[in-house]
Amino acid sequence: MSLEIIVPVIALIGVLILILPGFVQTNYNFRILIKNFSVWVMVLAIILIFIYLVL
Repeated sequence: MSLEIIVPVIALIGVLILILPGFVQTNYNFRILIKNFSVWVMVLAIILIFIYLVL
């Protein structure tokens, strides 16, 4: 793997580690957690589809 791939992955993992505890604490109810997680998955899917189709 090249450094162009490794550095962003490390940065994203770091952001995930910083954000995850607050995200879980805010979504104390399992139903709310699943709802918010599904929204983020849809947003990510839309972004990825846009990137692959346009670029």
